Amino acid sequence: MASTSVSRVVSASPERTWQLIGGFGSLPDWLPYIPESTLVEGGRARQLKNPDGDVIVERLVDFNETERHYSYAIEKAPFPVVGYVSTIRVHSVAGQKDKAEVQWSGRFTPDGATDEEVVALFTDIYRNGLDALHDALG
Repeated sequence: MASTSVSRVVSASPERTWQLIGGFGSLPDWLPYIPESTLVEGGRARQLKNPDGDVIVERLVDFNETERHYSYAIEKAPFPVVGYVSTIRVHSVAGQKDKAEVQWSGRFTPDGATDEEVVALFTDIYRNGLDALHDALG
């Protein structure tokens, strides 16, 4: 099993940051790579579309409003992995109420690709996503 994690400090309070990213259907609000998200099964799963029209299906596996994090598993995607589980967390930054640290991490088993290739793929996705989040928060 391979894994990767990316963190980024953003210029918004943890509460404001979580308000933007904490909804399981909110990816289109801050992630340009996902322009469409439809919640299904009472909000326990989401069907995403990327700009190429590929469908990605993800299932919510853990959600904690108080601690500001959720985890999800990929059930269908154009990625060369199986057993993918990812977590997005928002942390406070000590002594800075107007800053938050966002961590996006994942673990997965490559399928048809090397560990290095898949780690690089998701590291780039997470880094670009957190850069987009930083921009969305202004």
